[in-house]
Amino acid sequence: MKNLFTYIKGDVLGGLTAGIVALPLALAFGVSSGLGPSAGLYGAIFLSFFAALFGGTPTQISGPTAPMTAVSMVVIATILGAHNGSLEQALPYILGVFLLSGLFQIALGVLGVGKYIKYIPYPVVSGFMTAIGVIILITQILPVLGYDVKNDTEYIEQFKPLAEERILEKILVDESKEGLLVLEDFEETIRRAGEVNENSIHEEAVNLAKNNSSGVVGTIKTLPRTLGGINWIEVIIAISTIIIIYGFKKITTAIPSTLVALLIVSAAAIGFGVDYISIQQIPDGFPKIQWTIFTEFSFLHLIPYILTALTLSLLGAIDSLLTSIVADNLTKTRHLPNKELIGQGIGNSIGAIFGGIPGAGATIRTVVNIHSGGKTRVSGMVASLVLLIILLAVSPLASQIPAAVLAGILVTVGIGVMDYKGLNTLSKIPRTEVTVMVVVLILSVFWNLVYAVGIGLVLASLFFMKKMGYISKDDARVSTISKEKAWKDETKLSDSFKENVFIKHLSGPLFFGFTSEFVNISKQIPKTASILIIRKDKVPFIDQSGLFALEDVLLDLYQKEIEILMVGIQSQPKYLMKMIGIIGEPIPEERIFDRFADCREFIIDEQAKITA
Repeated sequence: MKNLFTYIKGDVLGGLTAGIVALPLALAFGVSSGLGPSAGLYGAIFLSFFAALFGGTPTQISGPTAPMTAVSMVVIATILGAHNGSLEQALPYILGVFLLSGLFQIALGVLGVGKYIKYIPYPVVSGFMTAIGVIILITQILPVLGYDVKNDTEYIEQFKPLAEERILEKILVDESKEGLLVLEDFEETIRRAGEVNENSIHEEAVNLAKNNSSGVVGTIKTLPRTLGGINWIEVIIAISTIIIIYGFKKITTAIPSTLVALLIVSAAAIGFGVDYISIQQIPDGFPKIQWTIFTEFSFLHLIPYILTALTLSLLGAIDSLLTSIVADNLTKTRHLPNKELIGQGIGNSIGAIFGGIPGAGATIRTVVNIHSGGKTRVSGMVASLVLLIILLAVSPLASQIPAAVLAGILVTVGIGVMDYKGLNTLSKIPRTEVTVMVVVLILSVFWNLVYAVGIGLVLASLFFMKKMGYISKDDARVSTISKEKAWKDETKLSDSFKENVFIKHLSGPLFFGFTSEFVNISKQIPKTASILIIRKDKVPFIDQSGLFALEDVLLDLYQKEIEILMVGIQSQPKYLMKMIGIIGEPIPEERIFDRFADCREFIIDEQAKITA
């Protein structure tokens, strides 16, 4: 902390600029998530501050991002569906999942998982990122066209019978929780049912209609209704926003084009008195703790979402650490991955307690911060304070921002987040990798982001194991010295022996994907063989399956009275072979050689003894 304020001028300027850039995106992501603009703003405020304070990337600016918002949107929609579309009932569980994901991130950092994030296959990441872009684009069609389900009376009417049924079911559930039995206190049930009025039914029907029209599938189902009554004012506002964002970038990049578009289009809509749909009301004052997350929280109800919370935390980790790498390249420094995960987790946990959506390290905002002079963690804290001041000072004015403006901003985000590099190489990369990418993309868009990533990881692993198995299979032959393609240090031996000495070259890891081929080694060796040399110079790793397969092969050869010699065993395989006793009984210690030259001398001596 000694040098924390050494670069205060650059940090203040960088944080100020990054905070202003973050404003429109925070509002847009909040609206997109389903919790409203305030949730995006709260998430940006707390995550930016605490991730900067406790994180491992000094210049990183954190906040809601497209991938995190897309997954959050799925979480929110799922939990809302389980609570009949009632945000009031669902909110404790939604925030509970967000809090849990933050705690998972802290745990990942403490356990040192940060350094392993880089091993996630690129096709999975590519398919997921492209899916995020597609999801954002599809879900913004309705707000761009000016559709607001709250104003679609005909559509809402369709849900009123179901709404009334759900309300009555809730009465029975509430009575059950209170220990009331309908048959014993039927009058109380009648009294509560009598309190159900048209307003409550209408409110429940609106919740059901909103839930039914959310997400990709809901958008597609609702689109025919939207096309029948396009609000051209909203369309013009959204298109104007998009044009300004892309057009202003050609003029200058010194000023964030999203902010320019937000200010110009919003000012024009308000100034000309246009009848537009505004975003939800942003509460005044400092964000309040959402105590219901603790008072109405039930861990049992949260159990089905543990995997979702873990996936959200892993996604946040990937998103943040990728941005950290970008920051490293720009600042010529090295981030601390595990410390960064802890900082992100703390920020997301605190943000959830105040009702914010989770986020991660934001690449664009981080780059803006660095280019504007940000050098230490003070810049991220300043960005947070800038957003807080905006919230406290101009929240009533911000509540008048047209919803179509934020929809236009999100359209540009959706276009920008897609992995065009991966898409452009589809015709050039192996079909297995194309399959993984396409499967993740399709499942993410039309089914479930969390499950899609899981399935993608499984597929990528299976294809990798299959590929490794094929590579190993190509090397699975066992030949005599005279027929085997000799390695450089084996040429002298090849001239000396012919049919009684056999050699096996092993390459790559000896793992469960190859064991079925490996066990055939003993079957390939004829009865005339007296010696088998196994070269393991190129075997860096052996797993339990490979270890036991090796043991079975060696015991079989031992029973056939074939002498086994091993050369070049690396440290990990050698350690495990000693632990389970392979080195000792099937293969004595003196039959293990570090160099092939020593093995050659041993064979020459043995052959000399036989000849004598």
